[in-house]
Amino acid sequence: MTQLPHAKLYIDGQIRDASDQGMFDVINPWTGEVAGTAADATHQDVDAAIAAARRAFDEGTWSDPAHRSDRVAALTRLRALFEENKDRLIELARKEAGAALAAVGMAHVDNANVGWDDYLAVFDQVTWEKDLGTRDFRGFESHRKVVYEPVGVVAAITPWNVPHYVNVGKVVAALLAGCTVILKPAPDTPGMGAIWGELADQAGLPAGVLNVVFGADPAAAGEQLVSDSRVDLISFTGSTPVGKRIMEVGARTLKRVFLELGGKSAKIVLDDAPNFAMECAQSILVFHAGQGCAVQSRLLVPHSRMEEAKAGLKAAYAGFTEKWGDPDEPTHIMGPVVSQKQMDRVMSYIELGLKEGATLLAGGKARPDKGGGYFIEPTCFVDVNNSMRIAQEEIFGPVLVVIGFDDDADAVRIANESAYGLSGGVVSADEHRAEAMARRIRTGSVSVNGGMCIAGDLPFGGFKGSGMGREWGLAGIEEFLDSKVIAVRKAA
Repeated sequence: MTQLPHAKLYIDGQIRDASDQGMFDVINPWTGEVAGTAADATHQDVDAAIAAARRAFDEGTWSDPAHRSDRVAALTRLRALFEENKDRLIELARKEAGAALAAVGMAHVDNANVGWDDYLAVFDQVTWEKDLGTRDFRGFESHRKVVYEPVGVVAAITPWNVPHYVNVGKVVAALLAGCTVILKPAPDTPGMGAIWGELADQAGLPAGVLNVVFGADPAAAGEQLVSDSRVDLISFTGSTPVGKRIMEVGARTLKRVFLELGGKSAKIVLDDAPNFAMECAQSILVFHAGQGCAVQSRLLVPHSRMEEAKAGLKAAYAGFTEKWGDPDEPTHIMGPVVSQKQMDRVMSYIELGLKEGATLLAGGKARPDKGGGYFIEPTCFVDVNNSMRIAQEEIFGPVLVVIGFDDDADAVRIANESAYGLSGGVVSADEHRAEAMARRIRTGSVSVNGGMCIAGDLPFGGFKGSGMGREWGLAGIEEFLDSKVIAVRKAA
């Protein structure tokens, strides 16, 4: 594989290296070798980005209601540039995030760009002002209205798993709302952030409206952004422990915090599901090596049909044995996990599952024969109790756990017996039965019989430990608005 171009910062309209010329290596998950280099932002660089975003919001025209159409025009130009550079996005997704070719055509690039179009399509539906009419108060009347304004400076802290998708979800919504943004991508995927600076410059975004910083330390720049009083809102996607840390630090300056965190989503296959064994077989957790917050990593099936479920899954995993892990195969949806650190984490959970008494139905091994990168076999545990750690903790790898239930109420109990609540699914021949169960599951989105519950025009977010706030669609733009009441006393 060829090397990636050096990833540079973008601060106050300037594409540049770190102030001390520091840089770090970017590792290719397929090979375990250096794929490129990136600027290692200093404290001073992050400070400059915050100052630029603050100045652009307070003194520029970007947030001005009179310039909303200019924002749309600029984001439309930027969208066209991302389309022109689609091949570069694909290369970055492959070499930074370890995306397989078929996965690139889905969540990594194409779905992200479609979501961008959805944002532009729903922008006209944003409510900027509500007239609440006149009301008498102690002998005089006031005419009241609510106006909706951009929050201010936004720090968008994004993960490595599907970086372009999450970058679009945060940055485009915040910019359309009239906020200014500092984008801080993960150190594993800096190039997916650097391209925003390069193309924003070409699209003619005013200096300071969008800034991009990243560094080798996964936490340093984020801590600085979260603790700085000039930043008004933190939008973070990542792990629940880090989300809790952001809430803690952000509270010191009373920041608004939007968190899209982990998940341990359950897919419930009911006893009357058509093609029951096939439905279970299709639940194998292989897309992007299971590195998705909304993946359905717990499969719940009736005890009465557990053996059918096991047989279907065993056949599915056996059939998938050689259908993953080739970086040049256009049909593959699964490659390596992103890093050695992530590989060690996933393998530790596989060892834990065996110690907890679960039965390994498939996989469970590292696969160095696939290459020098971070390959783990698609793995499935059965005979799992929902109290086991492998059933309760987010593994973020290609590991499915299968749990039995007695009846509908038991299935709902198990699905809800989790610290998380991000997504899920219910499958049944009876649509009304399935939807009734979906309404009882405490989670942000539920797929009934394969319905697409995650899309660019739909609000996305979680309950409980999966976070707060919503991304995408109209709700995604509204996350970056604040309301202000204006009351005018009417003359007698």
